[in-house]
Amino acid sequence: MASVPSLASSVNQRVADALASALPEAGGADPLLRRSDRADFQANGILALAKKAKANPRELATTVVGSIPTGDLIADIEVSGPGFLNITVADRAIMETLAARAGDDRLGVPYSASAGTTVIDYAQPNVAKEMHVGHLRSAVIGAAMVEILEFTGEKVVRRHHIGDWGTQFGMLIQFLMEHPHELDHKSDAEVSGEEAMSNLNRLYKASRALFDSDEEFKTRARARVVDLQAGDEQTLAMWQRFVDESKIYFYSVFDKLDMDIQDPDVVGESGYNDMLVETCKLLEDSGVAVRSNGALCVFFDEYKGPDGNPTPLIVQKSDGGFGYAATDLSAIRDRVGNLKASTLLYVVDARQSLHFKMVFETARRAGWLNDEVKAVQLAFGTVLGKDGKPFKTREGETVRLVDLLDEAVDRAAAVVREKAQELTEAEIAERAGQVGIGAVKYADLSTSASRDYKFDLDQMVSLTGDTSVYLQYAYARIRSILRKAGDARPTAHPELALTPSERALGLHLDHFGELLAEAAQEYAPHKVAAYLYQLASLYTTFYAECPVLKADTPEQVENRLFLCDLTARTLTKGMSLLGIRTPERL
Repeated sequence: MASVPSLASSVNQRVADALASALPEAGGADPLLRRSDRADFQANGILALAKKAKANPRELATTVVGSIPTGDLIADIEVSGPGFLNITVADRAIMETLAARAGDDRLGVPYSASAGTTVIDYAQPNVAKEMHVGHLRSAVIGAAMVEILEFTGEKVVRRHHIGDWGTQFGMLIQFLMEHPHELDHKSDAEVSGEEAMSNLNRLYKASRALFDSDEEFKTRARARVVDLQAGDEQTLAMWQRFVDESKIYFYSVFDKLDMDIQDPDVVGESGYNDMLVETCKLLEDSGVAVRSNGALCVFFDEYKGPDGNPTPLIVQKSDGGFGYAATDLSAIRDRVGNLKASTLLYVVDARQSLHFKMVFETARRAGWLNDEVKAVQLAFGTVLGKDGKPFKTREGETVRLVDLLDEAVDRAAAVVREKAQELTEAEIAERAGQVGIGAVKYADLSTSASRDYKFDLDQMVSLTGDTSVYLQYAYARIRSILRKAGDARPTAHPELALTPSERALGLHLDHFGELLAEAAQEYAPHKVAAYLYQLASLYTTFYAECPVLKADTPEQVENRLFLCDLTARTLTKGMSLLGIRTPERL
């Protein structure tokens, strides 16, 4: 289906044409159209143009208005203040545009003209370690960006850069070699994520205790790291057992989060081992990196330590070991060279911003990033407890992600049960998952990623305020109205006059495509959440002010059902882009 031009773009075009005929030298000038509370739109571009052309802005505005036809698209246009244009669109134009949107599976949203290939690095848990609340944001924000970008036509390659390499594996592997049954499963049946994690936790604690208390074990563990890095077969086979056991656990958590994580997309730190030596050689040969006290470093004038000396990025340590930088730079080479990325998007904690600035700048100096290929960190803030401090348990431990998700689902079950009229226990349980997990995701996504946010389950599952539950109930309410409509079908009637709340809802529905383009371009899923909350709020006002099934005429019933239906479709599409389900009944 073809994309549907928005009312804003059609009005913009009319005003731009009129500007060009009134001031030929201003050909292609931007009318600077925006939504306004004085009319539907306001055009502010005439002031700057008049200044440039040394003309009187109000006179120029009056000339422009004189050459804009009113009727089909623009109902009314007036000059206000020093030369603003206040523009009201015709009710007919609103309904005709919405009818065209309704006739398209994509709601008339165009594909981006500049679509490329984005490799997005998100959801990066560590092998043999439990996922905590800090792992939530990368997964939730990343998954939403995947959906938003794909919807705009971008080719998206997912990458989960799990922490699966490093010196801590020497200790774990050595312990497993000496206690070979520690990762055995209770039965041949499918292993639960909980069982896998408790195996890993137990083994981690036992090996750590031994490592700290037994010098001989410590020596054997350190020697095992060397074997691992040298690719010794038996050592690698043991290492693979840790990765496999951890994946059972990861996937169970992602499953709880209602997230689709595919095995081929999980390419951990180890996936770039074969490239590390070459990466260092390329950097050293090109002079991008230099040896300093035996280590291979990249220096930057702008990043200095507390002592005033430059803080380098260390690519290879003086003992020959490789740090994160070597892995991250190799990953860039792979993503640009093999995956043909035009954009690399990293959904990573804001506390790693300096590291990524240095890595990206190094890659630019090496020529791996350039004007055609860019790298961006979508940096996110910290999850805080209700007290505004970093989220910890009473004992001061980091909070297990699984516990939080289970608690969210329990809270949601109570909310659903209270409201549920004809739902069975099985349906209540299913809805509780959709509402609870949706609430956790929405709380995260409705805050700008760079800001910290408070994790407050009571607030998240509230039926009022800016929560996903409010949106899910709005959707379920519309579905209920549509079910009760009997023979009346949702049908647009452009000949009908609209009430103020119908117009407000219609104009907001029409803005969906432009909003998505903005969210994709700025990597800002919170803008989608804000749009949907406003949509549900405008719908609530419309519902309160405009009887739907009891409207005055059959045409008005159909027209209002049409607005209900398009609102439901826009809500469910927008929510699915955020990874949130919209149950038909609640």
